[in-house]
Amino acid sequence: MNKSPSWHQRQRTIFLVASGLSTAGSFAGLTAKGWILMSGTDNAMLLALHFAALSLPTLIVSGPAGVRTDRIGCEQVLIQAQWALLGAGLLGALSIPLFVGTAQVAVLLASTLLMGIASAYELTARNKYCALLVDDPRTLAPYLTSFSVVFNVGKLVGPPLGGWLVALTGPATALSLDALTYLLPIASVIWLLKPNRSLEQLSSNTSAATLKSAWQECGPVLRHVLKFTGLICVVGFFHPGLAPLIAANTLGPSPQDLGLFTSVLAAGSITGGIVLQRNSHKFSSRPGLTLGCFALITAVAQLGMASSTWIPIVLLMVWLIGAGTAGLLSSANLITQVGSKQVIRGRMAGLSQIAFLGGGGISGLIAAPLTITLGLQATFAIAGGIGLILSIGEIWRRGGMPMSEVKSA
Repeated sequence: MNKSPSWHQRQRTIFLVASGLSTAGSFAGLTAKGWILMSGTDNAMLLALHFAALSLPTLIVSGPAGVRTDRIGCEQVLIQAQWALLGAGLLGALSIPLFVGTAQVAVLLASTLLMGIASAYELTARNKYCALLVDDPRTLAPYLTSFSVVFNVGKLVGPPLGGWLVALTGPATALSLDALTYLLPIASVIWLLKPNRSLEQLSSNTSAATLKSAWQECGPVLRHVLKFTGLICVVGFFHPGLAPLIAANTLGPSPQDLGLFTSVLAAGSITGGIVLQRNSHKFSSRPGLTLGCFALITAVAQLGMASSTWIPIVLLMVWLIGAGTAGLLSSANLITQVGSKQVIRGRMAGLSQIAFLGGGGISGLIAAPLTITLGLQATFAIAGGIGLILSIGEIWRRGGMPMSEVKSA
């Protein structure tokens, strides 16, 4: 018997809420880890390594994650990844009472590395799983972009929660919250959700069902989307990794200052996500214009960070950075999902992660030594200047073309 539209809507809402609450806990934990590393070492490179541990595994793992998702099914991979995230979160929580000094730093980084690996599988599987929860293919685009909004709401709530928990009860509480919130999506997928598994198309278990074959099959438009996203992220997506340092230099050194910085960043991200969600079909049909405009917003905001130290202006620029980067990353994910065949969507999600999370990890490793040698404002100026050139070039060359006409870069 066919399920009613309201039943499908409840399914989607349950998954969104569970993912959002888990995201809030994750950002509370990441804020706590960042503050621990910042207060204990005051080392920009260590902060960059922390973000790299979360993001760079995508360069190695996202390919196998996409292949595994397309071969054995997104639901199975999603559940396995969520259990792995729970274990990695518990390792971080246990590092506080059990270790001190260098050993504690090493275990915290190991916890984040394991979370990065598990997250690559979770995000890849979740993208394909969403298609099994929609009753009408036309609702897939707005549903996918709804995750951007929910993700950034969690990013808005989590950091101040993490900052206050660190200040009031210590970092172990924040890290414990991070771990326990992974139980929510696990419970929802195992017991509450009933996806339409008949919609899923699995690839054959052969050498042809690889990341390389998905790259070749997706076409020149999506290949360009991935290449431009990766390039622009290498240039300017360093703020997540250096957030504690940026907050300390622009607002203050306390956990609450870090919470304020990341909350304003998240507020901008929510704005970018809502704009994309309400215009998902229109924006996905003009990939060059969409990606170029969001990249341009980020570049202009980075130049603003380089030119002013007045806190209201800094917070406005942080808000714009959040809006620009969230719009860019969500657009890349949206375009590569709705523009590809169902059978390769797991691998396309993996390629998207390689582009924006891998690019972001590399960006942090580049920005950290630049910040140490030239200063934070100079780093923002360099990133913003290069990003401005790249984004204007993208808009100029491809902004007026519909998806069917964009040529490979």
